[in-house]
Amino acid sequence: MARNKIYGLIGYPVKHSLSALMHNAAFAHLGINAEYRLFEVKPEELISFLMEPDKEFEDVEGRSIRAGDISGFNITIPYKVRAREILEEKFSVDKLTKKEDLHYVRLSGAVNTIRRDKHMLRYWNTDAPGFLKSLDRDLKFKTSGRSVMLIGCGGAGRAIIAALTWKQRGIKKIYVNDINQAAIEAAEKHFSQFFYLKGKLEFIRDNSRISEKITSCQLLVNATPTGMKDADPSPIDKSLLHKELYVYDVVYNRKTQLIKDAQSLGLPAKAGDGMLLYQGVDAFALWLGKSLSVDTIDIMRGALNTALNKK
Repeated sequence: MARNKIYGLIGYPVKHSLSALMHNAAFAHLGINAEYRLFEVKPEELISFLMEPDKEFEDVEGRSIRAGDISGFNITIPYKVRAREILEEKFSVDKLTKKEDLHYVRLSGAVNTIRRDKHMLRYWNTDAPGFLKSLDRDLKFKTSGRSVMLIGCGGAGRAIIAALTWKQRGIKKIYVNDINQAAIEAAEKHFSQFFYLKGKLEFIRDNSRISEKITSCQLLVNATPTGMKDADPSPIDKSLLHKELYVYDVVYNRKTQLIKDAQSLGLPAKAGDGMLLYQGVDAFALWLGKSLSVDTIDIMRGALNTALNKK
């Protein structure tokens, strides 16, 4: 019998993640001898996890494995940007053959999906296409000629900027705000190197300007963790949600105050479970080297929905 392949998720923390349920359901459905595990990797361990294949790490259940024996893995908060920086020192992003994939990694400066090909690590950003698929299929939002207010410019926010600026999307303008001024400065510095984005991105440092800019936007996206806890307020005042606005919140583990506010006003609103699903579908397909059937995607969606309904 073939050795059980191991895949996983690295982050800090990860115990709250639903990714294992989704991926393990797909492995079982396809009859693949593989398992998806959760690894809480401390900040000081990240370089070793990525660059030292002989080093052993424990998953959240205490099972030990060599980093090099993990066939593929996802990366979550807070490592998506730092992981790309580490990986690119040894493994060139230019190995990506699809221009769209290359765009997402370069523009976001972040990665969330890794595949081990012998001694080489290949990496992608599936958050970007995952967001677009959810935007298209779940929220039914058309991006061409539209403007967006984006709250949050960490790993998820950068992926969303990369997604919306893919050439076929025709986005008009993206306004970017974050309560973390250091995050805004880092993101502004990163995106300034892409001259073709000039005029499309505007970083808002003064929160009082949000009320002015959001009036010209048709989509509001929360890409921060605000809302993951019950007591979390909305990242934006309800009074600023106007009738032309669609709302997307990347938080998926509960109905956030932002989603509640939008729905109470009759606005189209979607939580981030769709983005989680589709980024996972794309990651799974990259590990297998082939697209997934509708049946398999439905199995992954079902596992995710079952877990969310228990919360």
